Amino acid sequence: MTKSKSRASATRSGTKTRSKAKRAKPVIHHKTRRSKQTAVLALLSRPSGTTITAIMEATGWQAHSVRGFLAGVVRKKLGLTLQSEKPDGERVYRVIGDGAEASTSAQPQAA
Repeated sequence: MTKSKSRASATRSGTKTRSKAKRAKPVIHHKTRRSKQTAVLALLSRPSGTTITAIMEATGWQAHSVRGFLAGVVRKKLGLTLQSEKPDGERVYRVIGDGAEASTSAQPQAA
């Protein structure tokens, strides 16, 4: 037993001490950096909308990742209303404003 105690104390005293000072984290300025999420939201907010192909080219994502982003982030996380229509063969997606369009469509037009 005396050997194990002496070994334990020797290894503890022989360890290197680490500096207690914390290292500075790099500062990332999100205002100057354009993320893929903001790029997709910009495409979706255009009046003409956008297609999955255009989003794939802008982000480098695959089609299933784009559809997952539309369902998970745009609809669920951000709570935006996503309109989808298929006028000429390819589906077009756009974000419609909840407040402005909902209030004008709910009010009857004066004749």
